Amino acid sequence: MQLEFRDNKDVWAGAMLIVTGTTAIVVASNYTFGTSLRMGPGYFPSVLGGLLILFGLYLVAVGLKRNEKIEGSWSLRALVVLPLSLVLFGLLMEHAGFVPALMVLIVGSALASSEFKLVEVLALAAGLTAFAVALFIYGLGLPYPLFAGW
Repeated sequence: MQLEFRDNKDVWAGAMLIVTGTTAIVVASNYTFGTSLRMGPGYFPSVLGGLLILFGLYLVAVGLKRNEKIEGSWSLRALVVLPLSLVLFGLLMEHAGFVPALMVLIVGSALASSEFKLVEVLALAAGLTAFAVALFIYGLGLPYPLFAGW
């Protein structure tokens, strides 16, 4: 039996989870851990990182057993537009406010699809942004400005 993992989708998904979990634990190691009753800032990322590693190991084991191949092709547009949308969100949160940053993130994420329809995306972006403002700004009281200067 030869182990083929170069084009095995579950093995690569598991590897991604393991790398992400390990990164979270390494970054969180600089923060105090605390206890379950008095969690420090490193508690949640460390526990979440550990869970990601466990799920990743499970996916790798399942992938080696099933050996399902990756189907389809990579979308170059998605590989460019999605990270760019995330970077723009981070920059706009600082300089333009929560509402424009979230609108750019949602519209930019939708642009990655080949089924992009401007009217539908704008309606979705407006609805999701209104929900996010209600939840995070007014409901949870997070101190993000809605627009620059507000």
